[in-house]
Amino acid sequence: MTAFPTLDPELAAAITMLPSVDFADIPSARATFDVLLESFLADLSFDGVNLRELAVPGLGDDPDVTIRFFTPENAVGPLPVLLWIHGGGFAIGTAQSSDPYCVDVIRELGFAVASVEYRLAPETPFPGPLHDCYAALLFIHAHADELGIDPNRIAVGGQSAGGGLAAGTVLKARDEGVVPVAFQLLEIPELDDRLTTTSMTEFVDTPMWHRPNAILSWQYYLGDSYTGPSDPGVSIYAAPSRATDLSGLPPTYLCTMELDPLRDEGIDYALRLLQAGVSVELHSYPGTFHGSALLATAEVSQRGHAEALDSLRRGLRTLASTS
Repeated sequence: MTAFPTLDPELAAAITMLPSVDFADIPSARATFDVLLESFLADLSFDGVNLRELAVPGLGDDPDVTIRFFTPENAVGPLPVLLWIHGGGFAIGTAQSSDPYCVDVIRELGFAVASVEYRLAPETPFPGPLHDCYAALLFIHAHADELGIDPNRIAVGGQSAGGGLAAGTVLKARDEGVVPVAFQLLEIPELDDRLTTTSMTEFVDTPMWHRPNAILSWQYYLGDSYTGPSDPGVSIYAAPSRATDLSGLPPTYLCTMELDPLRDEGIDYALRLLQAGVSVELHSYPGTFHGSALLATAEVSQRGHAEALDSLRRGLRTLASTS
């Protein structure tokens, strides 16, 4: 596909400003991302926000995990908390890249946010990144009192690959039965290594993210032992779309973008959650593409951001009133 007739006009006007990320060259992709990050963080204000870094014990013999822990100034706890997992195709990105989003959650909702600095593929393939996220979840739950958070109002969320890691973390939390995750927030999640959906098959040259990048992303994440989409050994915690039982998962917000190869796997996951008895709010934004929210002034980007925050507010506040 080379023409995108349904592309939102506001996004189309600014699309040339976005970087091209080539996953065939990870050092170059990371460097491109770092330049983009500098521009986004240059004018970020932390007024009204407390930020500290926590060193969290890794699972087993894993190294410590860093959490960027945000709270409102003069907060009166216990606060609801969002465990947030950044995107980047499992191979690029940093927790710091999500600082603007975390600051918005603090200012708009008054919640705490724990942003996870998980190890990246291909240097650390699955299960390392997933274990880092799960270790962070265990820590904030076990240390809720000293952190000033409510252990019964923990949401897990993420964007893109971070959305896939969030879904995997929540599946593991359900199966382990230690942390009662109250809500999951899955934004444009990367969930399925099998790459067979219509959107994944057709969108081979869409802006920001496309099928060739997705193929490499899964190869990096699943490691040298991965034999491809037919590999029967892929864990549901790595590729949550492979899970056959989605019952017992928490209420969910999930959004997809129309011109995104990940679109159909996200919609399918939301439908299967509904069929398993999970309460789901699903949004599929027209005229958008993977990462188009970087063009934050576009009306559709502003609407998407506001609706995600509102779902988080309603999810955790509603649970608070009934607990």
